[in-house]
Amino acid sequence: MYIIDETCNACGKCIPECPVSAINQGAKYAINALCNDCGACVDACPENAISEVKS
Repeated sequence: MYIIDETCNACGKCIPECPVSAINQGAKYAINALCNDCGACVDACPENAISEVKS
């Protein structure tokens, strides 16, 4: 599971990288349940605002 933290500046660079459209846009982006844990969004984020949450 991945999360987007408060350093997200809503630049949108992660949106086209997500193959399952699991990123909700807004003032702060969020990753929803469609996420397949591929991690493509992590490399696309210039703010390093996306990280994996280990359970």
